[in-house]
Amino acid sequence: MGDYCVHPTLSHECAGQKNVYCFSEQRCCNSLRLTQPVQATLSSLKMLDVGKWPIFSLCSEEELQLIRQACVFGSAGNEVLYTTVNDEIFVLGTNCCGCLGLGDVQSTIEPRRLDSLSGKKIASLSYGSGPHIVLATTEGEVFTWGHNAYSQLGNGTTNHGLVPCQISTNLSNKQVIEVACGSYHSLVLTSDGEVFAWGYNNSGQVGSGSTVNQPIPRRVTGCLQNKVVVTIACGQMCCMAVVDTGEVYVWGYNGNGQLGLGSSGNQPTPCRVAALQGIRVQRVACGYAHTLVLTDEGQVYAWGANSYGQLGTGNKSNQSYPTPVTVEKDRIIEIAACHSTHTSAAKTQGGHVYMWGQCRGQSVILPHLTHFSCTDDVFACFATPAVSWRLLSVEPDDHLTVAESLKREFDNPDTADLKFLVDGKYIYAHKVLLKIRCEHFRSSLEDNEDDIVEMSEFSYPVYRAFLEYLYTDSISLSPEEAVGLLDLATFYRENRLKKLCQQTIKQGICEENAIALLSAAVKYEAQDLEEFCFRFCINHLTVVTQTSGFAEMDHDLLKNFISKASRVGAFKN
Repeated sequence: MGDYCVHPTLSHECAGQKNVYCFSEQRCCNSLRLTQPVQATLSSLKMLDVGKWPIFSLCSEEELQLIRQACVFGSAGNEVLYTTVNDEIFVLGTNCCGCLGLGDVQSTIEPRRLDSLSGKKIASLSYGSGPHIVLATTEGEVFTWGHNAYSQLGNGTTNHGLVPCQISTNLSNKQVIEVACGSYHSLVLTSDGEVFAWGYNNSGQVGSGSTVNQPIPRRVTGCLQNKVVVTIACGQMCCMAVVDTGEVYVWGYNGNGQLGLGSSGNQPTPCRVAALQGIRVQRVACGYAHTLVLTDEGQVYAWGANSYGQLGTGNKSNQSYPTPVTVEKDRIIEIAACHSTHTSAAKTQGGHVYMWGQCRGQSVILPHLTHFSCTDDVFACFATPAVSWRLLSVEPDDHLTVAESLKREFDNPDTADLKFLVDGKYIYAHKVLLKIRCEHFRSSLEDNEDDIVEMSEFSYPVYRAFLEYLYTDSISLSPEEAVGLLDLATFYRENRLKKLCQQTIKQGICEENAIALLSAAVKYEAQDLEEFCFRFCINHLTVVTQTSGFAEMDHDLLKNFISKASRVGAFKN
């Protein structure tokens, strides 16, 4: 059948100023009244980053933040199913053959709730090429819908399923824990280690020993009869099962050597991959016509079709025997592939993600180190189509990084050992952090055993913003309000804070405040800001010279401004 088998062609028609003091030093400053910055709150649920998949550009930011699980599928990555934190299931996309399960074949550009599965929690989900969907709930139930020309829904018919239908034949007393789909066949794994298959069977992919399509779930026996299967996977028209001893059993289409048996003949019943004798496999992943396995020692082996370099062997020759894939000395902890692509990916114990095979049309014949943090991103950005290779999920995570912990402790009276009294209000802080983060405090607090420090040099909002910066490395002030903080940063010689203030001030410059901001830049020796404000004034000279700020400008500053403006030709006709 050539390099790749050709699946059946189907009809897809469905298809102010004040005297203030700082400790013992007296200075005068011109500060603006600030509003208290808004405190950010941290969610214990990390947002699932689905934004790399184009289909999710149709969802709002609010909707994306609620997603807990997601699966992108379809011939062009144009369909998606996702669950929310409230255990609601939504679907979106072109709805080919009713694969969204909404009861019709109408496409939807807005997320629609899949009410028929309301209250169900998803344990495993997979999709075929039609596409059809097979879903297992956390209670072990199986639901299918979508394309069904080859009985891949397992409901005994060949009618497309427009709504999720529970499949109970031969599974009524079983708890399904994992599902896998080939192009037009389906595979499920039960909690007691049994495998059931149904659907298209032209190459023996349901493992029944014949090539007759299987309309309902049938247990895969043969060599698996007395084995306990721990994980399953499907290629386009083949199946893989890993048993608890680490052995791999395979069956189905083998025209490209994707079964790893050293031949190219189809296998209608399960057969052990003898070449992996003595090697304990933990995971298996199938591409369109190639296979990856991960051993308990973190080694990857690959076999099957290799026209795009998807085996990662450095060439494009098919392999019918397991071949080691060399990534780096660090062990591999995750492998990734899916039956609708020729792309492979892996993640190392050190967190490095590699990809190879067909990557955005290019043939990458050796594992290529990416900048991604997970294998899912490889398929979102480089696979064709851009589908997800597994059910994406995010779990509650209460762990806080050091930076996040420090942000939470700012102005916290329960843990603070120091408080600043500013304008009659307290700001709570921690001596050790202030000494670590600021040279001024390192000396001023060295022999200071007081629990309260009165601060009259700067306004409450400005000083609070300064202390918050020491905890967060950021400021949240309006451009005008940042002028007072710029004064403080200059006095405390906090150069990075000074730069942040200048950036904020630049963002809010306008004709009315340009002269005031220029005056502040000159006063606080912020040369970059001074040059920026001067250029702004020159570019808007007519309007700026008519403002009250220009009329009230300091004599020396006005003299210097006119002189500098003349040198750049501002007053030429």
